[in-house]
Amino acid sequence: MTSTVVEPIPEGFGRELGGRLRDWVPAILVFLVAIALWQGLTTLFDVETFLLPKPSDIAQAFWDDKGTLWDYGVYTFKEAAGGFALGSAFGILMALVLARFRALGSALLPFAIAANAIPIIAFAPITNNWFGLLNPFSKMAIAAVLCFFPVMVNTLRGLTSVDVRSIELMRSYGAGEIATFRSVRIPSSLPFMFTGLKVAAVLSMIGAIVGEYFGGPTNALGVSILNDTQLFNFPRAWAGIVLASAFGIVFYGAVALVERLTTSWHPSSRGIRGE
Repeated sequence: MTSTVVEPIPEGFGRELGGRLRDWVPAILVFLVAIALWQGLTTLFDVETFLLPKPSDIAQAFWDDKGTLWDYGVYTFKEAAGGFALGSAFGILMALVLARFRALGSALLPFAIAANAIPIIAFAPITNNWFGLLNPFSKMAIAAVLCFFPVMVNTLRGLTSVDVRSIELMRSYGAGEIATFRSVRIPSSLPFMFTGLKVAAVLSMIGAIVGEYFGGPTNALGVSILNDTQLFNFPRAWAGIVLASAFGIVFYGAVALVERLTTSWHPSSRGIRGE
């Protein structure tokens, strides 16, 4: 007979999981109370649909057209993910260059701040003209612009906030700049970098939706929301907005999960419970 060996659950796993579930309880309660108040007040005061639809009407609109809305959401999410990848990669690369060449960083950082101050809603029509109204890259470019700055700034802060003693220790062993970046600066910057990536994950969906508001294929979520509002189908428009928010939250959660898997060794990831 063959016996099955069951690996024991790591000590403290249940306590950690229970603690994290408890962290979500207040947020879930607030969400449920808000939905109940929204439903009750809009019903009590007979609020017009064009002002604020009832949550039940929004849920019904989504259920009636869930297949189409889901396909639209996936299309827009692909644009957001592409922009996230482009903007984040360029932001990390720029942070590495600026951290290595401090004089260059001092010269270029004001221009990066000025570029970030440009209203993205003014930039959207330009990218549509550059790449074409129906080209997904025009929306990816907008999402990339939004993602670039938070990733670059946070990564740069992490690269330049390393303990001086660690740098001196590497130099005492005769390590060069590349080895110092690889062994000290980059690992130490990961928590900062992931902070920027989590912000960028949410901004990428905003950028894609904003770009689609200025034109795009009919199977894009932003175009669908705009068309629904023009046709006074406000419950369906709100269903699209809720779906876009859900994609942004899931994207944020995926980045947070990658952060936890890759930075579990860092003291900042151990929480405040002394785990």
